[in-house]
Amino acid sequence: MTTLVTGASGFLGSHVARQLVARGDPVRVLMRPSSTNRAVGDLSLEYVTGDLRDPRSLERALAGVKCVFHVAADYRLWARKSRDIYDSNVGGTKNLLEAAKRAGVEKFVYTSTVATVAVDRPELPTEATDARLEEMVGHYKRSKWMAEAEALKAAKEGLPLVVAMPTTPVGPGDWKPTPTGKIVLDFLNGKMPGYVETGLNFVGAEECAAGHLLVAEKGRVGERYLLGSENLTLKAMLDMLAGITGLPAPALKIPHGLALGVAYMNTIFSRLVGKEPQIPVEGVKIARHMMFVDCTRAQRELGFKPGSVAAALERAVRWYEANGYVNPRRVKKMQRAAA
Repeated sequence: MTTLVTGASGFLGSHVARQLVARGDPVRVLMRPSSTNRAVGDLSLEYVTGDLRDPRSLERALAGVKCVFHVAADYRLWARKSRDIYDSNVGGTKNLLEAAKRAGVEKFVYTSTVATVAVDRPELPTEATDARLEEMVGHYKRSKWMAEAEALKAAKEGLPLVVAMPTTPVGPGDWKPTPTGKIVLDFLNGKMPGYVETGLNFVGAEECAAGHLLVAEKGRVGERYLLGSENLTLKAMLDMLAGITGLPAPALKIPHGLALGVAYMNTIFSRLVGKEPQIPVEGVKIARHMMFVDCTRAQRELGFKPGSVAAALERAVRWYEANGYVNPRRVKKMQRAAA
């Protein structure tokens, strides 16, 4: 039974593809002509060149496919053209859903995000939390909310679809890196003078990928499953990194208002010089909210077993170090601290 994975060139998608291959599944991956396969180049895969925005390429990709893991997403907190994010995340998802219906796919796992439920509520949000589009901060979150709505609609109309909702994956193999990976790298390279008061639920990327396979095997059609591990403040996560590396954690707590002002100035300057801003405005706005959630449903119903976030962060640190992402002087400091 051929399984199609979208987003295999990305962080989480590459881990999903890797675990499917390790299990012995024949895996086909959809990749754009501009994508690189460095995250999965060592795997035995069937490649189809295409684009979620090109319905004809999706017909080729789905020929003979029984199971789909739609992990691909335009995960950016800034884009020169915000329309691009919607075209990929919403339009591309709609195209793939329609193509999957025509192809007679037997199982479709749509990878959403914790962001569609992680909103301010008196109690910890869960999969049952009914968040509204107007509560989504920024184009990425809004696009994923809209795409998830399309996926759930397709499930109601008969597509055997289940929704996986990763929280914040960390671990090895974040080649790009993701916005979360950039936070870890800023810490490792000494580019984080302070922190804002915020919080996230973190999960090891490998465990999150394994959770996707459980969602496919045991998840109920039309249901959502949060795949997460620990709720941690940003300060607690940075303290974990300090313990792993021996590097000092930033002690300066930056007020949100000041961080937002700096982000706006950084964005204006970046536009003038034609570069991506180092401090996206959307990222600071998102940080105003604690994105803590209750992830116990997947553990209870699917047997999902997340590992410790500290262990996942250590795997991430060692991978970044081994792959040349960390300044050599900082590497030496880490080695001295470990000696």
